[in-house]
Amino acid sequence: MVPGVGDKPLESYGLLSDRHTAALVARDGSVDWLCLPRFDSPAVFAALLGGDTDAGRWSIHPNAPAEVSRAYLDGTLVLRTRYVTASGELELTDALAVGAAADPHRLGADSAHVLIRQVACTAGNVEVAVDFRPRPEFGLVTPVVWGCEGGVVARGGPAVLVLASPIPLAAGEGAAAGTVAMRAGQVWRFALQWAPLSVPAPRPWDQSEIAGAFETTTAAWRGWSAAHQSYQGPWRELVHHSGRVLQGLSHQPTGAIVAAPTTSLPETVGGSRNWDYRYTWIRDAALTMDALWVAACPDEAHEFFGFMTAAAATPRPDAHLQIMYGVGGEHDLTEHILPHLPGWRASAPVRVGNAAWAQAQLDVYGQLLATAARFQDQLPDGDAPLREFLASLADTAARVWHQPDHGIWEIRGQPRHFLHSKLMCWVALDRAVALADRLGAADRAPAWKSARDQTRHAIQEQGWNETIGAYTQSFGSTALDAAALMIPIVGFAPGDDPRVLATIDAIEQRLTDQRGLVHRYDTDTSVDGLAGEEGAFLLCTFWLARARALAGQLAQARQVFERVAACANDLGLLSERADPYTGELLGNFPQAFSHIGLVNAAYAIALAEQGAESHG
Repeated sequence: MVPGVGDKPLESYGLLSDRHTAALVARDGSVDWLCLPRFDSPAVFAALLGGDTDAGRWSIHPNAPAEVSRAYLDGTLVLRTRYVTASGELELTDALAVGAAADPHRLGADSAHVLIRQVACTAGNVEVAVDFRPRPEFGLVTPVVWGCEGGVVARGGPAVLVLASPIPLAAGEGAAAGTVAMRAGQVWRFALQWAPLSVPAPRPWDQSEIAGAFETTTAAWRGWSAAHQSYQGPWRELVHHSGRVLQGLSHQPTGAIVAAPTTSLPETVGGSRNWDYRYTWIRDAALTMDALWVAACPDEAHEFFGFMTAAAATPRPDAHLQIMYGVGGEHDLTEHILPHLPGWRASAPVRVGNAAWAQAQLDVYGQLLATAARFQDQLPDGDAPLREFLASLADTAARVWHQPDHGIWEIRGQPRHFLHSKLMCWVALDRAVALADRLGAADRAPAWKSARDQTRHAIQEQGWNETIGAYTQSFGSTALDAAALMIPIVGFAPGDDPRVLATIDAIEQRLTDQRGLVHRYDTDTSVDGLAGEEGAFLLCTFWLARARALAGQLAQARQVFERVAACANDLGLLSERADPYTGELLGNFPQAFSHIGLVNAAYAIALAEQGAESHG
């Protein structure tokens, strides 16, 4: 057991993905998070949340102090970490294996849930330590581990794990460990396979099979990147990398997209605002598709809408659209606490499931219909269930836009008339009117237009606060909310509208921290029914950059963008938040919202600069 293993900075982690699940690998060579076989499955390695608890990890590292540098191989999510010790140099290359890329947009289709790790001594001599400690069910299970030909087997809980190891490992007491002295030119490869108890345990892969998996995985990611990533605007590399991260957060078998691969990483150290993000929020997933339109030109729009049509299917015309689902389309995401885990930096509780699944959040209708409008050329003409599903979203938005809800921030206090929710209902109706003929719903368009106009009037009359001089968080409120930055972004009003400009200025003046990063809202208002503070929200800061660009304030837009993009770690990964005093990353990691914000802000600035040049 490594004391304090759950206290590492989030910046120390890199992401691996096979588009079924994800792993987090620390700079010290330890895999501290891995859920199998899906993003939202119980963790096999949960040291990330374990503190001093032996919650599971797999470490490969030099047995000496080392200088560390790392990077993803070009165009991939294959991670290479370089260690330089006094006696030699070592390269550790990690990946979750994916299938062949003959059809690049199906990246991950043939994945078999194999974590592959390659260690190569590139100079001198280095002693390498391997420590394998699986702990299924978020650390509740200590499996029986024994040696076999070519590796070790771990059995306990609902699955079997088989580790292929080229070096002898001493097995016992739920772990396997060993050391090996490596000299320049030597390469050793490891592979961890997962299998349910219902099938025979797989045999350990041999060295050539693991080498082949590395080649296939690297080629698959590069093939996907070459086929899809054509953005050539400012911050090109950041945008392309964010596109790969977002692709890595998508669940290939179903078309679902997770908000983040982790649970319970806190919004502030020691706080209790800790949520499970390993599910598909309609809002986050729709925005991910929009960002991929810029960063990766995805072909998966039909898969995403197919998932949504199936997951949300109901014969009840009066039913609210559920705001989130499991990656397999599950509806019941009942939240519970894991008391045996202390949480990252003692930030308890650790939660599994998310109670927000039962909330009413009216903005989801607008998010889905906005995405449908953007990808309308990819929507199949003959898909009657999809057309009716999208039309029913507009019908529901027309019926419920005037109701209170819990809003985009999933307030756990009393429902309110949140401005952003009304705004996104306006978006739902506006996009539905534009799509009416394609949806075969021209006869419903007049009712949608009428409701759209009513929603606009309500926002203009009740969402604007003359005393505050800005659009506020909810009707009749004096509190500001960064979600009001979406007004120009969704096209409700132009970026240079006087009310929009006043709102942008008010948010920047009153909701930013000392580092110039934007908070969602003032937690002192107690609107969310929760105690404590939270870090600055990176997506909101990207919204600010985007709003400045739409206002024609390009120098300010670039300054804000550079400020928030600088929060990324050395691998270009962003969490949900940043500490307002230190800038340290906080919240679930990596966060789709933040990478969505980066992509869309970069694109907005690129378009605004092109427009300025054409009118210059």
